[in-house]
Amino acid sequence: MERSTEQPKTRSVPIEEVEQVVIRFAGDSGDGMQLTGSQFTHTSAVIGNDISTLPDYPAEIRAPAGSLPGVSSFQIHFGSTDVQTPGDQPDVLVAMNPAALKVHLPDLSRNARVLVNTDAFTPQNLKKALYESNPLEDGSLADFQVVKIPITTLNARALKESALPKKQLDRCKNFWALGLLYWLYDRPLEPTLDWIRAHFAGRAEIAEANAAALKAGFVYGEVGEVFTTHYKVRKASIEPGVYRKVSGNDALVLGCVAASLLADTPLLYASYPITPASDVLHGLARYKHVGVRTVQSEDEIAAMGIALGAAYAGNLGVTGTSGPGLALKGEMLGLAVMTELPVVVLDIQRAGPSTGLPTKTEQSDLLLGLFGRSGDSPVVVLAPATPADCFAIAIEAFRIAVKYMVPVVVLSDGYLGNGAEPWKLPRAADLPKIDVRHPNDPKGFLPYLRDPTTLARPWAIPGTPGFEHRIGGIEKADKSGNVNYDPANHQLMTELRLRKVEGIADDIPEAAVEGPLRGDLLLLTWGSTYGAVSQAAKKARAMGRSVGHVHLRHLNPFPRNLGDLLRGYEKVLVPENNTGQLRFLIRSRYLVDASGMNKVSGQPFKIREVLAKIEEFI
Repeated sequence: MERSTEQPKTRSVPIEEVEQVVIRFAGDSGDGMQLTGSQFTHTSAVIGNDISTLPDYPAEIRAPAGSLPGVSSFQIHFGSTDVQTPGDQPDVLVAMNPAALKVHLPDLSRNARVLVNTDAFTPQNLKKALYESNPLEDGSLADFQVVKIPITTLNARALKESALPKKQLDRCKNFWALGLLYWLYDRPLEPTLDWIRAHFAGRAEIAEANAAALKAGFVYGEVGEVFTTHYKVRKASIEPGVYRKVSGNDALVLGCVAASLLADTPLLYASYPITPASDVLHGLARYKHVGVRTVQSEDEIAAMGIALGAAYAGNLGVTGTSGPGLALKGEMLGLAVMTELPVVVLDIQRAGPSTGLPTKTEQSDLLLGLFGRSGDSPVVVLAPATPADCFAIAIEAFRIAVKYMVPVVVLSDGYLGNGAEPWKLPRAADLPKIDVRHPNDPKGFLPYLRDPTTLARPWAIPGTPGFEHRIGGIEKADKSGNVNYDPANHQLMTELRLRKVEGIADDIPEAAVEGPLRGDLLLLTWGSTYGAVSQAAKKARAMGRSVGHVHLRHLNPFPRNLGDLLRGYEKVLVPENNTGQLRFLIRSRYLVDASGMNKVSGQPFKIREVLAKIEEFI
């Protein structure tokens, strides 16, 4: 089979220019929807669109083919204007089988376009999807623009000269569908053809089959006359610079590597595999050439212990997990508080409790991160706002941990970790300095003699002559670090550890308001709710509503001006993907009658949901 890199010429059809489009690819977990969406995302980023994505896949490794629980989807919102969310509703649904259609049809607006693989609508598959009749024939899709295409058949026809087995050829149909969407939205083929060549290097027949399927789908758009219009989305108007597509987990990886280089200190990452945090382990394992070491430990407790031991030995110690793992790390994290060592914990939150919904997003670990340990054991808690912000938040975590000799918990989540957006590569000179200091004069050394400004104890490397000191979980005597059971000393040390964390409020930015500094309603958010709430607040202000928005990246301690900002509004609304954890903290800390907007469906907020709540309040 010959491979051609020439892009087929588009037939002369009207081109309609649109600002933004939301596409959702949906099919079986084995249909390659995540790969299809990722390639569409990459290509859209390459040509300069702003993007935001929402991968959504089942928790089962392989649910029964054609079943409702086995549906996997990938949504991408791309545009020529500012894109901050994956989009409220798809403009286009690509449904590779009846189950995908049934699961996602309720999310579509009237007149949305639905592309269906008619070959998959067999009596057996309709039964698996719990359809009593064929929706392509019974009139139930009358409110939508349904495009019926025998994708499996057309893909097989395009690959009829390939020597690959039929089952393997059938797996190329996702690239056929991708090629069709590339034609429909005026995307180039070359970025995906390049990926195919690189990914299947050494497997020429597979590479040629996927490339041929991609081109065949594109050609079908040109000559099939199914569509009378195709669409153009211009480049987004963004700040000049070098950009790349990045997911939240990718950004955490790069942030950890950058922190190690900025601190000129080796980094060790230890973790036990857990969805959706495992990608961080996989990513960091690729950076051995810059001194990063990774350990896949036997369990969550061991991972926390290894990271803490690495910090004790003078490294940047970091571990990653999700909610169930953070619970298991609690006792060892308490040891980090007692020993006052600079260890970072990355929690990529998911829906709980217990195993919960492993592949769905939630923000339910805030209270666990703040208080999930025995005794009064304060730690710093941070949360990124967007996938790209995970890079900056990782550096901030290490900056604070090292400067104040304190554990830091970073609360990302599945939505941020798996979602992607364009990220402008920063200049190294613009990144914050991480100043690592180890004492070098043993004269007068005491392991808990504190810096008068930060209250940090010295970070003495074990085994260094003259800096021998005790380490462990039993209370330490002030300054000397000896084991001490005196009540007054425990009172003092507990207060010092708390004051140290509270004092960090003077070293972080004040909370900033989008919108009026005083008004009818303040929206207060943290984590991945930023995009939807920010856009909803902008729409509300455009309608004449007096609405401000404050987004928190530092959750312990809070920004020092937060209380004053809260008191400037008649009402405060806290949208969260939990049952009201930040609202609970705000009400108790500032005695503000904050109300909650809470969603625990495993899905992020939609702009229209937040806007409707704003209207309800005002």
